Amino acid sequence: MVNIRLFEEGDWAATWCVIEPVFRAGETYAFSPDITEEEAYKVWTEIPAATFVAVDEDKGLAGTFYIKPNQPALGAHVCNCGYIVGDGARNRGVATQMCEFSQQEAIARGFRAMQYNLVVSTNEGAVRLWKTLGFDVIGTLPNAFRHLRLGFVDAFVMYKQLST
Repeated sequence: MVNIRLFEEGDWAATWCVIEPVFRAGETYAFSPDITEEEAYKVWTEIPAATFVAVDEDKGLAGTFYIKPNQPALGAHVCNCGYIVGDGARNRGVATQMCEFSQQEAIARGFRAMQYNLVVSTNEGAVRLWKTLGFDVIGTLPNAFRHLRLGFVDAFVMYKQLST
């Protein structure tokens, strides 16, 4: 069980340690593997409406996620989130907790649905988890992701209605 709370400035060093290896790997996020720390800070903490951290019982950062409108103005009632779990916290339910928390947070912020725009098809654990948590694959984008190890692979658009 982790404690999920809003990101604070003092969390950045630990957050960067969690997200940097994921961005560098080029397997699940479309950000450049050469992204700078400053660019990552902006996309992970400044652009989103809110950023959260999941802190484990030992006070270590287990994961992080952001929430933001998926589109401006007339599409802003649908949110988008990005989640990353640290290597040492994988397979402990952290992603599940963050996703469940983010859905409640989204509802509290007035969002009516959640959409993931580019879920890499080879990220089987994430696809399976999002489906388990009620997300549907509403579209397949053929060869839309340039995976650094596997080359061009499909990506999914996944969606879940949060309220009516």
